[in-house]
Amino acid sequence: MDPLGVPSRRLPHVAALVLVVLAAAVLTLAATARSTVVSPGFYRSVLDEQKAYDRLYNQVLVDPKAAPVTRGLLARLPVPEAQVTSNLKLVLPPETVRDLTQQQIDAVVGYLGGKRDSLDLTVDLRPVLAHLDDLAQIYFGDLVASVQDRPEPDFERFSADLSAALGAVVAGHAPGGLPVAERDALRPAVETALRDGDVATALATVAPALASDRTRTAAAQLRATVGGGTWNLTDTLAASGNDLTPLHRARAYTAVGLGLAEALASALLVVALVVLWVGGGSTPPGRRLLPLGWSLAAGGVLAALVALLFRLVSGGRVIDPPGSWPPSLARLVDDVQRTALDRLTATALTTALVPVLAGALLTGVGWALQARPRVPALPRLRWLALATGGAAVTGILLVPYAVAPAASRTCEGGAELCDRSYDEVAYLTSHNAMSTSVDRFIGPLQDPGISAQLDDGVRALQIDTYRWERPDEITQRLAESDFTPEQRKFIAAAVDRFNPPRAGLWLCHSVCRAGAIALVPALREIGDWMRAHPTEVVTLIVQDAISGEDTEQAFAQAGLTDLVHTPDPDPAKPWPTLGDMVDSGRRLVVFAERADGPAPWYRNFYDYGMETPFAFRTPDAMSCVPHRGGSDKRLFLLNHFITIDGGSRLDAGKVNARQYVLDRVHRCERERGRPVNFVAADYTTIGDAGAAVDELNSQR
Repeated sequence: MDPLGVPSRRLPHVAALVLVVLAAAVLTLAATARSTVVSPGFYRSVLDEQKAYDRLYNQVLVDPKAAPVTRGLLARLPVPEAQVTSNLKLVLPPETVRDLTQQQIDAVVGYLGGKRDSLDLTVDLRPVLAHLDDLAQIYFGDLVASVQDRPEPDFERFSADLSAALGAVVAGHAPGGLPVAERDALRPAVETALRDGDVATALATVAPALASDRTRTAAAQLRATVGGGTWNLTDTLAASGNDLTPLHRARAYTAVGLGLAEALASALLVVALVVLWVGGGSTPPGRRLLPLGWSLAAGGVLAALVALLFRLVSGGRVIDPPGSWPPSLARLVDDVQRTALDRLTATALTTALVPVLAGALLTGVGWALQARPRVPALPRLRWLALATGGAAVTGILLVPYAVAPAASRTCEGGAELCDRSYDEVAYLTSHNAMSTSVDRFIGPLQDPGISAQLDDGVRALQIDTYRWERPDEITQRLAESDFTPEQRKFIAAAVDRFNPPRAGLWLCHSVCRAGAIALVPALREIGDWMRAHPTEVVTLIVQDAISGEDTEQAFAQAGLTDLVHTPDPDPAKPWPTLGDMVDSGRRLVVFAERADGPAPWYRNFYDYGMETPFAFRTPDAMSCVPHRGGSDKRLFLLNHFITIDGGSRLDAGKVNARQYVLDRVHRCERERGRPVNFVAADYTTIGDAGAAVDELNSQR
């Protein structure tokens, strides 16, 4: 008999019992940790559940207490807060935020899993800095104010100063404020505008260059502040009192210990169960099963108690947000931590059920046999015990991966849209997407370039394809265009001298001499963006003045043939889900206003879709009556812009307002009996049409 009073012949039996309990508990906890703590998908799913990215834009970055950080992120440009909060997605696109977050998740998981020797949390701010020029092009007025060092721009004074400066340019004297690299390129347009007495055009020509120069200087200041374009989060957290010591301590167990613990615990659990069974000797079968069942169940209960105790002691926090953080950020961090720990605990408890249920099965069979001791079941019981033990080990290893949350599958930025068919989703649509301020179009209808529009949430682009017009075609095109008389006069005067015809295929707005970008490079840019964003579906609606054959060839030259989606030849047939399109890689839908083929993926839009009128001169005139495409198609294009001798930037501020968009969409849906798919807007960065589209998809 040993010092504890246990007979020596019973010591192996007792040791086996204890070993089963401990091995089952350790195996349960180790398997839980591997499926959560060192799984990138676990963290991504927690962020998605808490809608962390939406809350970042809608709560954190618009929190008044976050204003100093926001202004620093924008390179301290003196942009009014209202304009900052309405355009955060331009400077800090959602996909960029996801990528930056994923980098930190990979760094943490790699460190905990032993794949990285050190924990280096560094945020690369270069993608953010790259978008500052787009902001400069959009907010001309605010940047004029920054150039003048005034809280509000003085356009009258700026115009007078610029007129004098431009006069100096024409006279051959270069003013210091004009970027040297762009003076020669700007000279022809400036000379023409001044010769016609058109100071406004000259102002619009030179101001973006001034603004971009100002922005580059500010961006350089920010780069210097963050150390060449990076931000060390590890140092920032340490300075706030969170030195990540718990992570460093945990790594001692997770880097090597998890795999070793699972292997040893699995082996010891099987061996201990065999010892318990064999050690029963001549004991009746029912009684031999009882210790196996009790010890397995006890191991599961022990693991559950450890998980609950950890959750209780932690209080739902690993990091304590310092008091200096904005309240909205502190709430977000707390909610994410609480959700992560709740999910970890739930995974541990679910996994612990496996040995508990296995133990309950063996115990139940043992009690049943004790009630009927004459049943000759020993051979079958041997296999039952072995099968149950093996199933328990296998279940403990696999169940955590089945129940632990994985990264949500996302389509168009949301998991819920993956199961929606293409014709059930609403898309922010950029009308005349190629006609931009940044590309120096006369009478632009958008401000940022096409990639920046996509970054900002646009998912359908209306583009116009042309060949460069001959001089004898210009008069007719100008007469049919929506340019103002002044713009027509300016274009006509500049036709031969400054903008001669060019060969090839182009994206133009009515007249290529009023602004043009080459078609193939623009398509290639769209393809590059889509490959960098593999869960996004994009639609092109082409106002085509070139042939379908030319279009097909341009798409091939741009390398888009692996991205284009081929619609069903029958327009009445259902569309695939966004998830199916994302999985197939065929995520680019291309429609033409005139052509229909010859490429099977290049279909006439009005065979598949219908629209509203588009020549509204006032917001009150906007109607929902059928226009091209009739009234019974699956796709619905809502033309939602004002045209008064060109686009109306001032009216865009009204019609692009979130509630205004929602009210009109709902009215047209009631009248037409179909959900609106494409909300086509001018100046998509003005107002909040993107938020309206998000709300539509949420409501559906």
